[in-house]
Amino acid sequence: MHIILGALMIALGTYIVIKTEKVLANFGRSAMFEKYLGSDGGSRLGYKLLGLLIIFIGIVTMFNMASLFFNWMLGPLIRAGQR
Repeated sequence: MHIILGALMIALGTYIVIKTEKVLANFGRSAMFEKYLGSDGGSRLGYKLLGLLIIFIGIVTMFNMASLFFNWMLGPLIRAGQR
């Protein structure tokens, strides 16, 4: 099941990265992207970065390494909260 879910996430992320103009036309400009990523083209860059993040999470999910990755990434925060 995780292989199918990961493949779907990779396909969705790839679609967002390749068809950024279509995504921008459907969802419009994002105020947060425009504020933090530049006034001209910030939404396009934001959608591309979101697509790349979805692709990365899809790869991690596909290879069933999500729990290992998130434990590694959030481990210091979890250990600091236990003190």
